[in-house]
Amino acid sequence: MTSTIAPEDHSPEEAPAVAHEGLEARAAVAERRRGFLLGLPAMVYLTLLFVLPFFIVGVYSFATRSATGSTRLSDWNIDSYVKLFDPLVVGIVWRSFWIASLTTVICLVVAYPFAYYIATRSRAARNVLLVFVMIPFWSNFLIRTYAWRFLLGSDGPIAQASEALGLGTIRVLFTPVAVAIGLIYGFLPFMILPLYAAIERMDWRLVEAARDLYADGWTAFRKVTLPLTKSGILAGSLLVFVPSFGAYVTPEILGGAKTVMLGSYVVRQFQQARNWPFGSALSIVIMIIMLVALIARQRSGAREL
Repeated sequence: MTSTIAPEDHSPEEAPAVAHEGLEARAAVAERRRGFLLGLPAMVYLTLLFVLPFFIVGVYSFATRSATGSTRLSDWNIDSYVKLFDPLVVGIVWRSFWIASLTTVICLVVAYPFAYYIATRSRAARNVLLVFVMIPFWSNFLIRTYAWRFLLGSDGPIAQASEALGLGTIRVLFTPVAVAIGLIYGFLPFMILPLYAAIERMDWRLVEAARDLYADGWTAFRKVTLPLTKSGILAGSLLVFVPSFGAYVTPEILGGAKTVMLGSYVVRQFQQARNWPFGSALSIVIMIIMLVALIARQRSGAREL
């Protein structure tokens, strides 16, 4: 009886390479498993506190508000989304958009020179200046906003100084100007820090090369510095515009009833009007706008890479 011996799958020379590939595959699987376990708490946290509430708000946005103010989940419709095109709502959205845009532009104009100055100082000076930027975070945002209400009030130091100089009474509180001032003060550090990070890691040899090629200061800034810091501009603008668009505390305290922004209007739908479906629809719209802004920022960053 003859026996047949199956040939080996690999030659002796190929065996070490195959074993090495097997070890790499097992190491990759172990690394993926380790990464999943490390990220599991964060995924559970995001699911419970973000994904699940978003789903609940989405369900309520299709519900029906009864005449007594209660919410009926049995009768689904899109009436709340149709109401978004009401002229009153469109006006509030437009007001929120242009105040948030104004806040972003002013923060960018103010923050860019300051961030550039910080990035071009010595390491010790940079640390001190960055501490100054972070000092506002050491106190509560609500307290700082109420401080601005005192400063901008009719009995505040600004109004008293105006009257002492014979300029008359300056009425700033409860106006869009007061809201813009509060938002600029509150979100200016969120513009400075990304700009500083972008300018600080910029390759300054490119600027020197531009100057060696007889480019003046403005041309070197426009052709070299500005494009190299585009990522910081986009990140800072996003960090300022998104929270400004949906802000609640600052418009509520400094704007009053005459300067209602989208965040305040959403809260009033839940607390005063008891119109949970419409408030939920407004919340969904705000979150979609923020999501679109985040996706646009991510894609712009990917194009830069």
